[in-house]
Amino acid sequence: MSASEPWLRGILPDLDPVIGHLIRASQQIREDLEQAIVQLTAEELWARPHGVTSAGFHAKHLAGSTERLCAYLEGRALSAEELAVIGTEGSGDETAEELIRLVNTALARYEKQVRELRPEDFGARRHVGRARLPVTAIGLAIHIAEHGQRHVGQAISAAKLVRDLRNG
Repeated sequence: MSASEPWLRGILPDLDPVIGHLIRASQQIREDLEQAIVQLTAEELWARPHGVTSAGFHAKHLAGSTERLCAYLEGRALSAEELAVIGTEGSGDETAEELIRLVNTALARYEKQVRELRPEDFGARRHVGRARLPVTAIGLAIHIAEHGQRHVGQAISAAKLVRDLRNG
């Protein structure tokens, strides 16, 4: 990780400041997640000490939910296949490398979509979930970053607990 947090690395040229901040938030998610889980074994990633949700779940859900929310940002409903994946996020045997790759792929998709948003499109309607709840495009883009940060924080805590237990 570089010496400063992404939001302090300068203004991204040729981007609306809101878009630039969302890109920086995505970078922060990537860096914080990698730092938290990269040295955990697959067993540690999926461990649930004291009943906490595993770091693996938070990483896998972060990737999956970002992909699903990106579908809504594109203006489309989820497919049956996308819906079916939701139930698989609670467990797994993926390694840290595999989970980091999933998250990076999902966030690359998000960053591409965010870079294509124009301020005049911020208020464009999108619909979320089976109930097709109305939201704005910028609200959805911001939520993806907020949701990612929430799960990274939980992954950091779960990973720290696993490391502390390992190290006695």
